Amino acid sequence: MMSEISLAQALGFVSFALGITAFYQKDDKKLKLVMVIFNINHMLHFFLLGAVTAGFSALLSAFRTALSVKFQSKILAYFFITCNLVVGFYLAEQWLDLLPIAGACIGTYALFCLEGIKMRLAFLVGALCWLSNNIAVGSIGGTLLEATLLSVNVVTMLRLYRQQRVAVA
Repeated sequence: MMSEISLAQALGFVSFALGITAFYQKDDKKLKLVMVIFNINHMLHFFLLGAVTAGFSALLSAFRTALSVKFQSKILAYFFITCNLVVGFYLAEQWLDLLPIAGACIGTYALFCLEGIKMRLAFLVGALCWLSNNIAVGSIGGTLLEATLLSVNVVTMLRLYRQQRVAVA
C-alpha cells in the first residue's frame, strides 16, 4: 500500500509541474496541448489515490481538451458536460465526489466556448472546485497545484490584458 501511495503522490507532483506549465502559456493552443498530458497524468494519480470519480473526470477532461485544440463547439461542450454529469452522479458516493465533476464541467465550457481572459477566469472557478477535491482526497501535489494555479492564472490574465491594451494603443 505504501508504494501505491508514494507513486500516487509522485504523479501528483508531476501534475503540479505540468499544470503550472500549462497555465503559464499565453497561447491557448499550447495551454490545451500541455493540459492533455496533464489530464492523463492526473487521471493515473487519482485512480492510484482511489478517487475514482476524479479519475474518470480527468480521463474525460483529457479527451475533451484534445478535441478542443481543433474544435470550438458548444455541441461538444454540452456532450462532455453531460458525460461528466452522468459518470459523476453514477460514481459519486458522497457529495464531495461531485467537486471534480463541477470543476470538469466548468473547464469543459471554458475550453469549448471561451477564449483568452474569459477562458482563464472560468478556469479560476473550476480550480476552486478541484482545490476542494484535492484537499478532500489527500492529493498533496494536486492541492499545491490548484493553489498555485489560482495565482499563476491571475498573473497570466494580467499579462494578456496588458498585451491587449498595447495592441489597441
